[in-house]
Amino acid sequence: MGAGATVTLGVSLAVPEPYGTLLQARRASFGDAAAHGIPTHITLLPPTEVAASARPAIEAHLAGVALAGRSFPVRLSGTGTFRPLSPVVFVQVVEGATACSRLQERVRDPEGPLDRELHFPYHPHVTVAHGIPEPAMDRAYEELSDFECAWTATGFALYEQGEDQVWRLKREFPFAQQPSPGYGKGGPGLDGAPPLEVPVPAPCRPPHQRRSSLRPPAATL
Repeated sequence: MGAGATVTLGVSLAVPEPYGTLLQARRASFGDAAAHGIPTHITLLPPTEVAASARPAIEAHLAGVALAGRSFPVRLSGTGTFRPLSPVVFVQVVEGATACSRLQERVRDPEGPLDRELHFPYHPHVTVAHGIPEPAMDRAYEELSDFECAWTATGFALYEQGEDQVWRLKREFPFAQQPSPGYGKGGPGLDGAPPLEVPVPAPCRPPHQRRSSLRPPAATL
């Protein structure tokens, strides 16, 4: 690459298998052509163009963020939408949202190499339809309204968008503090906050194997 070369990077939490692939396939089934090029994720840093020469500093910064972090529970349940402000339908993050918010603030630390403003206030979510016809958006909203999945986030990852618009994993950053038998019962959380008292995450359940008691919310941002 030349001295002025740039790359487009993103940072996210991956939705684990088999649910990442399941949601990616469902997104494609709704007619979202971008689905196959976007691994299922919770965004921590949206697509950001940076100088290619900045990659070592960026990776060092992300390694430091991971070193200061600890694992936390994440649970997805039901659907939401950003319409009419943005043509997006998503699966909601109903547990772990606060930890995701703190984590993305650290990724975008004003003193670090990934400082940038967001177009909208940060709202952790898993996109399942974007920019497709309204009937297909409605279908995504309804058909995934019973989706539920839970896991323990043990790190995050750096992705790069290729010229073919496909996002590819470049490096994973595991948290320094991993789950232990006493996880959730003591010790500080992100930013020194007390840990949440939570049960061990239950296995993920795809749509139609359960009936969620959570009703889809009105449009949110």
